Amino acid sequence: MEIQFIGAAQTVTGSMHLLNVNGKKLLLDCGLYQGKRKEAFEINRNFPFDPSGIDALILSHAHIDHAGNIPNLIKNGFSGNIYTTPATVDLCSIMLKDSAYLQERDVKFVNKKRSKQKKNLFEPLYTIEEAEASMHNFIAIDYDKQFEVVNGVSAIFRDAGHILGSAGVVIEIRENGKFTRLGFSGDIGRPEMPIIRDPNLLQDLDILIMESTYGNRLHPVSGEVEEEVAKIVNEIIHSGGKIIIPAFAVGRTQLLVYVLHKLFNQNRIPPFPIFVDSPLAVQATEVYRHHPECYDRETERVFIDNFQDPFGFNRLTYITDVEKSKELNDFEGPCMIISASGMAEGGRILHHLANNIENPNNLILFTGYAAQETLARKIMDGAEEVNILGSSYRIRAKIKKIDYFSAHADQKGLLDYLELSPPSKLKNIFLVHGEEDQALPLREKIIRTSYHSVKFPKKGDVFEV
Repeated sequence: MEIQFIGAAQTVTGSMHLLNVNGKKLLLDCGLYQGKRKEAFEINRNFPFDPSGIDALILSHAHIDHAGNIPNLIKNGFSGNIYTTPATVDLCSIMLKDSAYLQERDVKFVNKKRSKQKKNLFEPLYTIEEAEASMHNFIAIDYDKQFEVVNGVSAIFRDAGHILGSAGVVIEIRENGKFTRLGFSGDIGRPEMPIIRDPNLLQDLDILIMESTYGNRLHPVSGEVEEEVAKIVNEIIHSGGKIIIPAFAVGRTQLLVYVLHKLFNQNRIPPFPIFVDSPLAVQATEVYRHHPECYDRETERVFIDNFQDPFGFNRLTYITDVEKSKELNDFEGPCMIISASGMAEGGRILHHLANNIENPNNLILFTGYAAQETLARKIMDGAEEVNILGSSYRIRAKIKKIDYFSAHADQKGLLDYLELSPPSKLKNIFLVHGEEDQALPLREKIIRTSYHSVKFPKKGDVFEV
């Protein structure tokens, strides 16, 4: 068997790994790379393999950096099945269409300038119609149900506890008389997080491809974070400022709303307006509502058993209409605006940042990791000035980051993920979806626990296992 690492290799974006086994080619994830616009477009457009030669795709979850290039894969010749969980199918049906819409809109904007300059016009990676058509390739498989991928290869999804429908995958391979259990972690969630269940650890593995996003960090505990959020909200609201939160439309937004709802119910924050300004977040929240089978016991106890909607309360307004979104620019008084995208690389959040980032009374609150070269990362890293929508802005607003809302396991969670596969059996570990400052310290920790073959592959690396 041969493994080639194509995306999310020494970076946290563009997840994509290729397995060659029994003369068949299987793709694990097919995500969009996010970063510098021109570089990202070229990486996403050009696959380092022939898509028509891929026999099947196994998808860990719906986040765009894991699923976002699927329509382009199909556009370029892939015709096989895409295996994933039912909730991931439902999320992809809205997220891929939204991704196509953003691409078409951005290309239209750029082409106006290029047309005037008499330059060649760009095309989007894929259109809305191509995104919708790609859903015909999806096959929904429930958690804990074994299925055949190709001859000699079967797989089973385990709940990864990352976002709704996320999965770790155990792939069982029979090749040349040898039986191998390969694990692909996808993105690993965190235990005791609200809404969805804790990660179901993969076990008895011979090979593991594991994410390492927070391989050198420890997250704060739940109670401390609720107190910190309450403190932040009270301080900014009492000073008359606005709280602007760039948040991923799927997972992060629902978690934020859940925690705010809980704080309101406990009278720990005052009544003030909260706006979720993202059509995708609104649609994704509806998908969450339609999959209560994924909820954990706390969500059922705190909300469902009391006939309350975890994602809706009387101070919360969901916005889809463009004009209603624009009206927020003139909103007077304190409020909170949660808007996509989490890395601030597109969407309505750019307008809210432009409108609020120069006011020292306001707070820009980040709730998770951002890839290098993204706008969110530049602001988090202390830039004094940034470019937003073609204009330069001085950063005068307060900037804060809370890692708790990240849906990724921290270093302890990643080390715990190995505990059901002893070193005597697990002979090869490949760390992906992490940058050097996170993955390399994790690698050293893993080696100290007696796992000897721990690799941090770069883009294009191929391994025989």
